[in-house]
Amino acid sequence: MEFNPPPGMELTLRTLAMPADANPAGDIFGGWVMSQMDLAAFVRANDIAKGRTVTVAVHEIVFKKPVKIGDTLCVYTAIEKVGRTSITLRVEAWTRRHYETSREKVTDAVFVMVAVDDDGKPRPIPAD
Repeated sequence: MEFNPPPGMELTLRTLAMPADANPAGDIFGGWVMSQMDLAAFVRANDIAKGRTVTVAVHEIVFKKPVKIGDTLCVYTAIEKVGRTSITLRVEAWTRRHYETSREKVTDAVFVMVAVDDDGKPRPIPAD
């Protein structure tokens, strides 16, 4: 089965779910999935901001499917809005099941990142 990325989204992060990230039943902790999504938002926002960004808000994460040990977590991002100092991104987490080719959407959320200077103060995002 061929998988096409979600329309308008870019694969930003791909990582393997390991036993240290799971509970005794083999389910990966939701906090680990959320941290991978935050990392992907950081990577993509830093590219747009041409420098450091920080997370200021995450809008509603609802977990629709579990991630299991051995699954590959694929995190996709899309830029929704670029403001003067902030970047709003849609972030989706998908899992490719261990030894399978199919993928399932795990969760999604909107992340708001702010560009900051060396002192941690908001700074303008450079125009391209």
